[in-house]
Amino acid sequence: MKGQYMMNAEDICNELGISRGYAYKIIRELNQELKEAGFIVIAGRVPRAYWEKKFYGSLSQTETA
Repeated sequence: MKGQYMMNAEDICNELGISRGYAYKIIRELNQELKEAGFIVIAGRVPRAYWEKKFYGSLSQTETA
């Protein structure tokens, strides 16, 4: 799973321990944000890098301090 560029609802269900329906709701919200920013989106999928940024923030300590 970690080597995949895009995450789907099953990946999000496993990571957060939520229902598939709620995972799709999160994907729709993230895709709407990306679309409004001018990116091309794929229904039912979200880029892993964007997911990690939105849910976990930056991994660099200098940016969080």
